[in-house]
Amino acid sequence: MTDLFLLASLFLTVLIAGGLIRVAVGSSEADRLLGLQLIGTSLVALCLTLAVALDRPRLTDLALVIAASASVTITVFYTVRKSLENQGPVE
Repeated sequence: MTDLFLLASLFLTVLIAGGLIRVAVGSSEADRLLGLQLIGTSLVALCLTLAVALDRPRLTDLALVIAASASVTITVFYTVRKSLENQGPVE
């Protein structure tokens, strides 16, 4: 069973690498943010699978911190985006 979790961890690492590529070459801010969300979600899943595979319960706490910070990131992005839209074009 541990091998299955380690294989899943390897797959999640590949997803994180794909997310980093998307952040680097994203065409818009929204694309880059979605790449960061993919990385955050994959990191949470990676921490949880490694916590089970390696019997390290502290990794579940790390997954919780990553999930909380990812939700704050989306909220800040939306707030900043709305405030910039309300200002209008700069002359």
